[in-house]
Amino acid sequence: MALPSLLFYNKTEEYYHHFMREYCDKPIITSDGIRVYFGLNKFSHAFYESSNRDGVKNVFSHVRAQRMDWIKATLTSSQAKKYQGWDKKNGTYDPTSRVCVEYEQFVVVIQIKLKTNGDLKADFVTCYQADNSISKIRCSPPWSLNTCRAVLEGKKKGR
Repeated sequence: MALPSLLFYNKTEEYYHHFMREYCDKPIITSDGIRVYFGLNKFSHAFYESSNRDGVKNVFSHVRAQRMDWIKATLTSSQAKKYQGWDKKNGTYDPTSRVCVEYEQFVVVIQIKLKTNGDLKADFVTCYQADNSISKIRCSPPWSLNTCRAVLEGKKKGR
């Protein structure tokens, strides 16, 4: 898949409106049929960075925002590499967290859930240019639809 163009807006608000228009207001379906939901509250988490690495996201990231259209392209690409996300709290990989990489070191993270009817859905978590962590991500276990579904169904049944 061709690399989507970078976005160039003059104001943060323009990126915000683009995110709202293209992600929050339109359905995004992954290449394997999972609907991804985007909340407006994820804009700050995805497109701001910490200026002093203390975890407080206080600086708008043009690098991330310019690649905003890479989110949809990554999620809808059947060629994107999919890895299990890392669960810091439990110190283990999480088969219901999916980290997708399609372009350069740009990653898109979604959290998969089970709907009451048994279908899968996902929430957008974040995206970023993983310059420092891409090698670690590429060593993560591959994400599997079947494993993810089995884990979610096991949680539902209380196993």
